[in-house]
Amino acid sequence: MQDVASLVAQAREGRPRAVARLISLVEGASPQLREVMETLAPLTGHAYVVGLTGSPGVGKSTSTSALVTAYRKAGKRVGVLAVDPSSPFSGGALLGDRVRMSEHASDPGVYIRSMATRGHLGGLAWAAPQAIRVLDAAGCDVILVETVGVGQSEVEIASQADTSVVLLAPGMGDGIQAAKAGILEIGDVYVVNKADRDGADATARELNHMLGLGESRAPGDWRPPIVKTVAARGEGIEEVVEALEKHRAWMEERGVLAERRLARAAGEVETIAVTALRERIGDLHGDRRLSALAERIVAGELDPYAAADELVAGLTEA
Repeated sequence: MQDVASLVAQAREGRPRAVARLISLVEGASPQLREVMETLAPLTGHAYVVGLTGSPGVGKSTSTSALVTAYRKAGKRVGVLAVDPSSPFSGGALLGDRVRMSEHASDPGVYIRSMATRGHLGGLAWAAPQAIRVLDAAGCDVILVETVGVGQSEVEIASQADTSVVLLAPGMGDGIQAAKAGILEIGDVYVVNKADRDGADATARELNHMLGLGESRAPGDWRPPIVKTVAARGEGIEEVVEALEKHRAWMEERGVLAERRLARAAGEVETIAVTALRERIGDLHGDRRLSALAERIVAGELDPYAAADELVAGLTEA
């Protein structure tokens, strides 16, 4: 058993090994997880969480790396959670982002962690909210969460980030992809990366047109900007940071930031509660109560909804 208070103190001092151990406790659903979260609770709420999402191949990792460089130049400590798809066989992930962001590996002001989704839909690892808390408590000013590029399940990032950045690239059919995936509803800032390629202007125009369709914004509402970048050369990244800072200022002025963080906390509590209930239901497999309810359904004595009500009542009373 590790001394949680000591680990947290070391993480606050910026020691990467302590941060790594805390995130490992989160990912492994350690018995010490409750103690970790209890210790971190008063230390969180300071970091600005930016989510980056988009189809595979748009340059999410390159853009994330360029944003890290920009924020470090501004003297900010940066945390990166790069969520990679898991192998359905081993549960492991390729974790290629660690390779692509190797230029920041020796910088003590940057902490990069790759996480596997482990089959969790939504483009995020299930442990991501708690990992964000660890990085927040460890003193990161900005946390960049780069999600798996999987299309329609990408929208979950909107519930975990203060600001969501949607990346697109020319020549990838991204207009159709955007409409399909519902990412036109979640983006606060849109980035057309690889803008040195043919079709970048057309992609930006198409995106602007699609954002305008069915628009029902009141005066003063946020209108997502579209920024063109060439992340591999660092071009346009300052404009992206500027757009992010403007969005943050707008959210703080309107109380939107507080609302988003409240919704995030409520969602986190709900997820933990539902997970606990699922585990208790899982423990019932082979239990006589579940078998008895199933027999009554098959016999036509009970419908599945009534059986579920009876099961839930039994679980909550236990």
